[in-house]
Amino acid sequence: MSTKGKIIAASVCRSDTYVINPAFKEGLLPVILGHECAGIVESVGPGVNNFKPGDKVIPLYVPHCRKCKFCQSPLTNFCTKFSEHKNPIIEQELMDDKTSRFTCKGKSIYHFLGISAFSQYTVVKDINLAKIDDDANLKRVCLIGCGFSTGYGAAINDAKVTPGSTCAVFGLGGVGLSAVIGCKTAGASRIIAVDINSDKFAKAKALGATDCLNPRELNKPVQDVIVEMTNGGVDFAIDCAGGSEVMKATVDCTTVGWGSCTFVGVNVNDKGLTISPVELILGRTLRGSSFGGWDVDTVPKLVSDYKNGKFNLEALVTHTLPFEKINEALDLLKQGKSIRTILIY
Repeated sequence: MSTKGKIIAASVCRSDTYVINPAFKEGLLPVILGHECAGIVESVGPGVNNFKPGDKVIPLYVPHCRKCKFCQSPLTNFCTKFSEHKNPIIEQELMDDKTSRFTCKGKSIYHFLGISAFSQYTVVKDINLAKIDDDANLKRVCLIGCGFSTGYGAAINDAKVTPGSTCAVFGLGGVGLSAVIGCKTAGASRIIAVDINSDKFAKAKALGATDCLNPRELNKPVQDVIVEMTNGGVDFAIDCAGGSEVMKATVDCTTVGWGSCTFVGVNVNDKGLTISPVELILGRTLRGSSFGGWDVDTVPKLVSDYKNGKFNLEALVTHTLPFEKINEALDLLKQGKSIRTILIY
């Protein structure tokens, strides 16, 4: 069952660029990219009873069928529609009848993550939609569709950062800065932000980071510096960058006994983390985080929290452009000059 929607605002996420990276072999082409957005329902298909034309919605790449063992468990935000397929990308890039709703010159065009936000009009399965308040600002809450929720939820829901704790956040893009916001909201007493782009440090400190480190400006591994700064390591470390070196630093910078490592970032075709069992026997825990643990039922609460001033989305928006300048938005991201660029149709 599906709905047709009009995208009002979309933002550029680094995940959109992976598909056009030659190193990423799983991507399906041709495709309409984009997955971080907000819009309005235009029409609904047969059997759709929970949405109506005019509803404001945030499409989510994580579906929620409500029937599978994952959807019925409070332990995860996964869904069989996404998590049990050998190639979930293919499942998300076609509708239930295994066809696409996009064509160009008679040729089928793939959907992207079930959303395809870089089209003013798109068709999304109803299980991928979160209905939000009618007065929500779509030009801001579009960030809740991926980046903000992923980082903020990694700290709040998955790592479960505690008041008075020490934290390290690796990678200060939209996801990493949102993780900083999450750590601050959770009451962390010290938040160490790490990135190889020092231009991001002012923003990180404005959002709650107490210290900022650039590994390229240190004379020893960043994890060693963090251990020295925190008398043995932080309580919580969140990797929002990805890559084997960052993953290792995430583990090594946490304290033995109870150090918590949460992994969010993805680096295309990276070899991943090699870890000794001793690292775990000493009391550290490792876990992954997908979309910060949120789903279609909890995203509306995030929107309400934003409206009530619990967190600041404006700070993540560095540029606003008409959709026609999408290539400029992509260039800003690749050059490290933007956090989030909002594209307006």
